[in-house]
Amino acid sequence: MNIILIVDDDVTSLKLAKGILETEYRVATVNSGSMVFKYLANNTPDLILLDINMPDLNGFEVLEQIKANKDWAGIPIIFLTANQDPQSEARCLEAGAIDYVGKPFVPVVLLNRVRRVMELFGYRRQLESMVANQSEVILNRTERIARMQNSIILGMANLIELRDNNTGRHVKNTQVYVEMLCNALKERKLFSDVLTDEYIYDTIRAAPLHDVGKIKISDTILNKPGPLTDEEFKIIQNHTRYGADIVDDLLGDVEEPDYLQVARDIALYHHERWDGTGYPDGLAGERIPLCARIMSLADVFDALYEDRVYKAGIRPMRACLDIVEDARGLQFDPVLTDIFLELEPQLKEYLGEEE
Repeated sequence: MNIILIVDDDVTSLKLAKGILETEYRVATVNSGSMVFKYLANNTPDLILLDINMPDLNGFEVLEQIKANKDWAGIPIIFLTANQDPQSEARCLEAGAIDYVGKPFVPVVLLNRVRRVMELFGYRRQLESMVANQSEVILNRTERIARMQNSIILGMANLIELRDNNTGRHVKNTQVYVEMLCNALKERKLFSDVLTDEYIYDTIRAAPLHDVGKIKISDTILNKPGPLTDEEFKIIQNHTRYGADIVDDLLGDVEEPDYLQVARDIALYHHERWDGTGYPDGLAGERIPLCARIMSLADVFDALYEDRVYKAGIRPMRACLDIVEDARGLQFDPVLTDIFLELEPQLKEYLGEEE
């Protein structure tokens, strides 16, 4: 059974977190930052829940020392914090925590966050263990490795779904739309110099990672029911760069270079616009990688059609396609837009709309 170490100087919070988690995990507790290192000297937990505000060593100081030790650096850390303003939450994630949970605890939120992180890092540890084996063994298990790699990708994407309060269908929908568009382009022999079978496979498989950088964006911004302020919009724009960094950090040692490049391009550039007014780098036209231009169409179409915390979905689907068509040559690659519009019958069938 997995072991979780909870670190909190508040006895009430310590007991509450322990009670929530011990139904599924072995739980150890310490009540100060200095006690963490005494525990780690003889034990290796699978996850640490770390309070920030403690009297001897605060959570940031403890995390810094853990990350500096090669024996402990790989242990995932979730911060526990009563300060849930966007600046504090962003600092938690930028310091190196995989996630954070607000105090006082909501039991179902704490348990689900822990489950997602444990699942994700469990897949990663299994994959790293396989990669460390003899090359002959790895070659004999290619299919199994591929399944585990996909599990890591979907695990990260599902972790974002838990944070980003949408319909829960975004990851699946966008991957389906990306696959539809890639196949249509291949049938028409468009972009054939780039759109090889391998590139299509990598693009479809990487699509769920397009918003992985949102793990570092505050819940208060992600789930805000109204319009974002200019400052909040600048913060959320950072998810593209965060996403590219996460792809490098989590998949850099276990994935092929070509796939990593596609996944990184999708995470970093899927909010660039054909006319050069997008972010993060203001790329224009064919300077935007093809995979990111494909992802942009799928992402925007799904955002228009599905309900979000800040707006209702647009119906019927044709109204969404009209908006996409209006953005042809402005937000979207004109050729890709034309092909996407031709997919209307397939889109209707997938979404269950009557002809």
